[in-house]
Amino acid sequence: MKFFSDFFVTVFYIGRIPLAPGTFSSLFSVIIWFILFKAANPIFLVILTIILFFLGVLACEHDNKYSNKHDPSYIVIDEFVGQWIVFLFIPVNPLNALIGFILFRFFDISKIGPVGYFERMPGGWGVMADDVVAGVLSLMILFGLQSFLP
Repeated sequence: MKFFSDFFVTVFYIGRIPLAPGTFSSLFSVIIWFILFKAANPIFLVILTIILFFLGVLACEHDNKYSNKHDPSYIVIDEFVGQWIVFLFIPVNPLNALIGFILFRFFDISKIGPVGYFERMPGGWGVMADDVVAGVLSLMILFGLQSFLP
């Protein structure tokens, strides 16, 4: 179980990158978005996102129990899922990828507004929830920008 938990919370060990692991996990999420969202059914992707979220909560709870740390930098499944949420209902193109990536990283790093509130939740819920909120806020802004973008 420890191997799976570590493999999952670090998103294939991306979280073990010494510099900016959350940013690299978000970038990996964008790449996967480009691959999957062009080929997969949107309903499947929403269901997959929900499953990844709940697995993330469980895996983060497991990791927190053994590491005695809340949201250490190597846990990046939260960034992966949060970044993915940004693109759930957005057309696949490079401009949306860039804007969505920047928006999500801004909210995730700054923790402004409700993002900071949800980060203070205990356990795996807090690890995952702040990034979900950052993803939803970024999605709302990016969705609103769609009529202004080429």
